[in-house]
Amino acid sequence: MANSSKYSVLFEPVKIGPVTARNRFYQVPHCCGLGHLRPRAHAAMRAMKAEGGWAVVSTEEAELHPSSDLSPYPEQRIWDDHDIPALRLMTEAVHDNGSLAAIELVHNGNHSANLMSRAPVLAPSDMSVDLIYPKQARAMDKSDIRAFRRWHRDAALRAKRAGFDIVYVYAGHRMTLAHHFLLKEYNDRADEYGGSLENRARLMRELLEDTKEAIGDECAVALRFAVDEMMGPSGMQASAEGREVVEMLAEIPDLWDVNVSDWSNDSATTRFQPEDGYQTSYIDFVKKLTSKPVVAVGRLNSPDMMASMVRNGVVDFIGAARPSIADPFLPVKIRDDRVEEIRECIGCNICVSCDSFGIPIRCTQNPTMGEEWRRNWHPEKIQAKGRERDALVVGGGPAGLECAMQLAKRGYEVTLAEAGDQLGGRVLQEAALPGLSAWKRVADHRTYDLSQRGNVQLFLDSKLSASHIAELGISNIFVATGSSWRRDGVGRTSRAPLEIVDGASVFTPDDIMTGTVPASGPVVVYDDDQAYLAGVIAEHLAELGKKVCFVTPASMVSPWTQSTLEQTRIQTSLLQKGVDIMPHRQLRTITAGSCDVTCTFTEQAETLGCEAVVLVTERVRHTTLFDELRQAGADGFRAATLELIGDAAAPGLIADAVYSGHMAARNFEQDPSEVEAAVFRRELTALSGT
Repeated sequence: MANSSKYSVLFEPVKIGPVTARNRFYQVPHCCGLGHLRPRAHAAMRAMKAEGGWAVVSTEEAELHPSSDLSPYPEQRIWDDHDIPALRLMTEAVHDNGSLAAIELVHNGNHSANLMSRAPVLAPSDMSVDLIYPKQARAMDKSDIRAFRRWHRDAALRAKRAGFDIVYVYAGHRMTLAHHFLLKEYNDRADEYGGSLENRARLMRELLEDTKEAIGDECAVALRFAVDEMMGPSGMQASAEGREVVEMLAEIPDLWDVNVSDWSNDSATTRFQPEDGYQTSYIDFVKKLTSKPVVAVGRLNSPDMMASMVRNGVVDFIGAARPSIADPFLPVKIRDDRVEEIRECIGCNICVSCDSFGIPIRCTQNPTMGEEWRRNWHPEKIQAKGRERDALVVGGGPAGLECAMQLAKRGYEVTLAEAGDQLGGRVLQEAALPGLSAWKRVADHRTYDLSQRGNVQLFLDSKLSASHIAELGISNIFVATGSSWRRDGVGRTSRAPLEIVDGASVFTPDDIMTGTVPASGPVVVYDDDQAYLAGVIAEHLAELGKKVCFVTPASMVSPWTQSTLEQTRIQTSLLQKGVDIMPHRQLRTITAGSCDVTCTFTEQAETLGCEAVVLVTERVRHTTLFDELRQAGADGFRAATLELIGDAAAPGLIADAVYSGHMAARNFEQDPSEVEAAVFRRELTALSGT
């Protein structure tokens, strides 16, 4: 247990103003796509973190007024007293599990376009809204500032009535008024709220003082502050103004929650920030300047690193957003000396992408994330087996591994057969590409779990046919045979195969990922998948010394990665590596030594000289075995359960494959009509007279 382990320091209580956290694990505010639209789902998700041992559990940003309307994105809201009952669902659920509840009050300034409320957009200075929408924010006058301070104070009082223990003043991510006033880029005022750093920090100081005066007797007041914009001298730096702000306000907040800005830096993917704890060098000065507790983040997965940061006086709390999503029970597993069972965050930002689309949160590593209420899924618990005794899973990729692991947890005798010589499937292939090595954790976690179970048999180099399966006699079969990338060019924008002349050198991602690369260049990488993989492959080939031209019908490289906060970094990296980028081009013909492309707007044709083309378009599902098994009944063997899962059912993200495998294991031996009827619960708006 913790008291006798090297991690006992992580389980010491810490006082935060008038409240005390039971340990040092702190789930910092993070978006989740649930917010004010799905309050029951939100409460259940946060409650799961508290059950998992996080001593402080925070909301996402909570809009405090209609002039900070982030619609259509469902963040939290505390506009008026009507929002209190929904918020109380969360605080009571968190308190029931022994944790403190925190709320991050926010006015987003020009980051909120007020598309629903249609309120005037407010900012320190006249400027465009931070959204591709032809609208501008107006510079706040003194009456606006007074009104904003009143709105913030009123929201803090509502938060207290809703049961929150910690209330935030939020000055980070270049998303909030408090931060906008602080930054020279946003603030060109000539009054007492502009000019000097002291003047630009005035509003932040006033918000802290107002909040402490209003609720500081019972609630702690936290300041979330981005100490560095990671822009060098062009922005706020931890070594200059960032440090000065901490010195200026050191003892005012009850807690400092420090990070870097903007969101793409704070939640950087492992592709561009491969090391866990990557923010430490930016924030390690803060604890030296204040007597108040400090929490920081940085995709912290390692208990050894966590304990070291506390013992070395870097932080008082281990902050987490993404690691708490990947494993809500991370603190409990450390406490109980079950470190090897932690589902480590892989930094893929699938969770972030959900906020970008305004949908409920999900996670590659944790398929139960966001499903705690609507499907009643628990990350550590699953129902016991039914009447059946055994199950066969064919395919050891992400879907097959997850399905086998959950079936084994339910108590079935599980046989997993993999045609290759390793478990992991596409996870291992993609993890070998530049920047994606952490993705191997998806396979490692599940392979380790299966290896520890006495009711699991693992077979490698075992490509099964229908006749093999009939000989095994296992009648409950889950087919996770995956997919492969197409060689004909059919993709997102072209439903007809390309004209590929004999002698043309054509490759797919499968070739590249298994080590078969063009012998010479130049190479065209054609991206009509428009997700992430083509950009990684182009980078990989460039690092191998190939001259690469990236061609895509899209307007930019890897447009889907805007949702994971990576697109700018990806395109910058390719340009720095000498990759030529040709957007708005449709590939038409591939010949030996060249390919023909046309402009997606004008259809003007061009011929590109190239020795090879890598087609990143769509995938072909591998369903041969499944189809054979469906017909096998005529030969005397009939499967009691036969289900196609993962990429073999519908190619998608690794997260989709894991989810598919998990759901199949959960639904096994459940009444099909009940499964269909209860796809998931919905939260419906209740009609009333007001």
